[in-house]
Amino acid sequence: MGITMPGFGTTGRTYNNAMTLMESLGVSIMEINISDAVTRHFRDIGHDASVHDTTYENSQARERTQLLMDLSNKHGGMVVGTGDLSELALGWCTYNGDHISMYGVNVSIPKTLIRHLVKYVAQSGVDETSAKTLLDIIDTPISPELTPAGEDGEIAQKTEDLVGPYELHDFFLFYCLRYGFRPGKIYYLAKIAFRSVYGEEVIRHWLRNFYRRFFSQQFKRSCLPDGPKVGSVSLSPRGDWRMPSDAMASDWIAEVEAL
Repeated sequence: MGITMPGFGTTGRTYNNAMTLMESLGVSIMEINISDAVTRHFRDIGHDASVHDTTYENSQARERTQLLMDLSNKHGGMVVGTGDLSELALGWCTYNGDHISMYGVNVSIPKTLIRHLVKYVAQSGVDETSAKTLLDIIDTPISPELTPAGEDGEIAQKTEDLVGPYELHDFFLFYCLRYGFRPGKIYYLAKIAFRSVYGEEVIRHWLRNFYRRFFSQQFKRSCLPDGPKVGSVSLSPRGDWRMPSDAMASDWIAEVEAL
């Protein structure tokens, strides 16, 4: 079952891609606009809809998850999660929103690999219309689209502008988890690997942000839905990564700031 749930920040590009892909793949199509339900929710909790804060954003993510969970009960199905390893590492997901599902198929696949997988499918496994749509999805800026679009109708909330380039974070995560390298060594390797792409100060800035978010967002990883392990790096609390939710990042951040 394919379900699209446009809201306050949905752009024409992503909406049309969702509709086109569902049609070309031959899955059932259901559209539920969440704007009225979320607006009513704002009234219930006394939130000013003109204030585009965390409450404004997360209310939309949780409304979508509620709809998916209830529809899965109604039809005897299960919610397939879309969250990936990179989002879990940074905590870039809404707790009890897109953070949760009945099975997280991408739970140990980093964002950079997701792009390659989608491109591979587009080039080898689907019809021409689906392939064209998938390639356009790859070219679309990564965004949760939880804040209104810009005046030009384009995506205003771009994830990598807010949390940093995923290619850097996936690099940091791999050497942090797979080899247990300290911040200084990861920084040294990143300067070499990305010397033609990012300056040293840019790398250091996002490395600091990586550790800040990675430590503070463990509580979301402690209650992950089930999902497959893919590759050598996983954040599953039931296997590869056991970390207290109140762990402090101060020593790691101090080392980054001293670089």
